Amino acid sequence: MSTSNAPPAFKWSHLWQPAIVNPVNLKSYTIPFFNLRDPYAQSFHLSWLGFFVAFLSWFAFPPLIPEAIKSDLKLTNAQVANSNVIALTATLGVRVVVGPLVDRYGPRKVMAWLLILGAIPSGLAGTARSAESLYVLRFFIGILGGTFVPCQAWTSAFFDKNCVGTANAIVGGWGNMGGGATFAIMTSLYTALRNAGLTEHIAWRVSFAAVPAPVLLAVAALTLMFGQDHPAGKWSERYSVPATGIIVEDPEIEQEPIEGKESLDEKKDIEASKKSQVGVTIAEVDDEDDQQKVVIKSTVDIAVNQPLTVKSAWKIIANHLTWLPALAYLTTFGFELALDAFMADVLYKIYNGKIDGFNQEVSGYYTSIFGFLNLVTRPFGGYVGDVVYRKYGTKGKKWWTLVCGLLMAGSCIGGGFYLTSHREASSLPSLSIVMAVFSVAAIFSELGNGANFALVPHCNAYNNGVMSGIVGSFGNLGGIIFAMIFRFQPQLGNGFWIMGIICLVLNLVLIPIPVPKF
Repeated sequence: MSTSNAPPAFKWSHLWQPAIVNPVNLKSYTIPFFNLRDPYAQSFHLSWLGFFVAFLSWFAFPPLIPEAIKSDLKLTNAQVANSNVIALTATLGVRVVVGPLVDRYGPRKVMAWLLILGAIPSGLAGTARSAESLYVLRFFIGILGGTFVPCQAWTSAFFDKNCVGTANAIVGGWGNMGGGATFAIMTSLYTALRNAGLTEHIAWRVSFAAVPAPVLLAVAALTLMFGQDHPAGKWSERYSVPATGIIVEDPEIEQEPIEGKESLDEKKDIEASKKSQVGVTIAEVDDEDDQQKVVIKSTVDIAVNQPLTVKSAWKIIANHLTWLPALAYLTTFGFELALDAFMADVLYKIYNGKIDGFNQEVSGYYTSIFGFLNLVTRPFGGYVGDVVYRKYGTKGKKWWTLVCGLLMAGSCIGGGFYLTSHREASSLPSLSIVMAVFSVAAIFSELGNGANFALVPHCNAYNNGVMSGIVGSFGNLGGIIFAMIFRFQPQLGNGFWIMGIICLVLNLVLIPIPVPKF
């Protein structure tokens, strides 16, 4: 590990060399993807892996519902929709609670315990015998959706503002790719078990016991054994970074006193940080000064996670910067959740019996495409956020986020009206056009998700865990709202264009909200 007073120019060697670290906050300017011995790389990979495997149980029901679970449990369409809403509601609540836990105990421990707790109902999924028991199981499996919060907070704690958007977007995108992988894995496993002679009643139950539960426990063990809480070491040592001893006179840079000291260890760390105050020069970055001065331009440069208090909670609620990314994420991630939850069923209803061989497995494979796009789209959204930040500051990240939301909304409206027009004309919509239009919507949805969490670290920086929880929970709130739209507007196409109009209006409303310069 080496240090630098300013972000270095990108080199391909940064991908495998040890992290280059900001000496003030100990965050890395680089993302050492391939240097698995580096604690920054280990934390990076464990954060996305934990979120990825959560999907193996969290999203395991939708691909099996159209044929297997729905017929076995004799579910109505309304009961299927209710189960989706219940799962999303559970995740919304968990994300709100998990945010403060991350700020208090650190993302590594919270991630591991969420995976362990989620593995229990996952192993019991096969015990469902009715709609009511399915509701209970999906509610508790929804705990796993909370893994998104420590996933984002972990990389926010390890990577500096020049690359935190890219880091957050990659781990979020690769984690979200678990949604697509789950459709492919669960439908393939179910088909293989049926071909092996298991009945429909047994095959879907075995699918849950064979994959999600053991994988969740294995990744939880890896997280506890190889993860690191914070660049300073243990989570209780986070106050020992030089940033906590800096005094900045720039009024645009927010500084907060260290509060909520919960243990003797933390008190000792704080005292140690006070004895090692760092002299800081506030100046514009230029080529001559880059390597001689530590430049503080943003609250993000000096902020350290603090436990949530009543005072800080009210401050967060009253801050307009809380609601800008939250409402934007409601639209983009809410749309993604709705697409993952309902598109397989929509395609199955349209094309089953109309296109030869189009069954549950095929509709699951088509739907998995949207999830697999996250391999590229969400990381690219965060990368573009970092690029525009270098020239336009935080305002560039804000505009990039909203533009993605607006383009997603437009595509969704177009796709919805296309499906509606064919329903009214009693004609079969073109599968190619349907997939193309909703792929465009999915791409901008996922770009927007990546852009959003490039913006989040600049909002309430001293409570990044809480912010990740609030924004993440609003994504689930969007999923719930859109699921209710599909619940009460079952006619083909209506749900999509109504959802698109809501997203369009919300993103337009957010345009006037101001953001800090950096």
